[in-house]
Amino acid sequence: MSKNINTYTISIYTENNIGLLNRISAIFLKRHINIESLTTSPSEIDNIFRFVIVVSISEQNIKRIIKQIEKQIEVIAAFFHTDKETIYLETALYKVKSKSLFDEKHIQKIIKESQANIVTVSPNYFVIEKTGWRNETEKLYHSLEPYGLLQFVRSGRISVSKEPMNISNILGLNTDK
Repeated sequence: MSKNINTYTISIYTENNIGLLNRISAIFLKRHINIESLTTSPSEIDNIFRFVIVVSISEQNIKRIIKQIEKQIEVIAAFFHTDKETIYLETALYKVKSKSLFDEKHIQKIIKESQANIVTVSPNYFVIEKTGWRNETEKLYHSLEPYGLLQFVRSGRISVSKEPMNISNILGLNTDK
């Protein structure tokens, strides 16, 4: 029997307690599941935080993982979605030698065509920001590499589900706003 491996985005709504990230990551470690991306931030509800984790596993395994995550005391709810069920992006920053910006006119065309933004310029370097899908941030990376790429960093996936997750209903909050 072949297991179909899919990419899933897991959304975990939690209280913000010390050690929770360690316990959640241990759930994946015990099952030898690689976390491809992980971001945390405040959610749309005051004092509730959201973890967004991306993994590639079978549907059977994602359901088991969600059950284990929900057993953590601080976890309010955990959901999983396929890529088709979410709207998602990543942000990347590229630090490039300033000499390239002024000496290589082609680099300005690369930045414009990729719909990236220059966020800062100094005598030694400039920083470009690009928000988009992984393939777009990687394409810009490869385009900038020949011009003296000094540093590169990409965020984890940020996402919202296309369908409501109804976390406010789970918490019993008034949603008539």
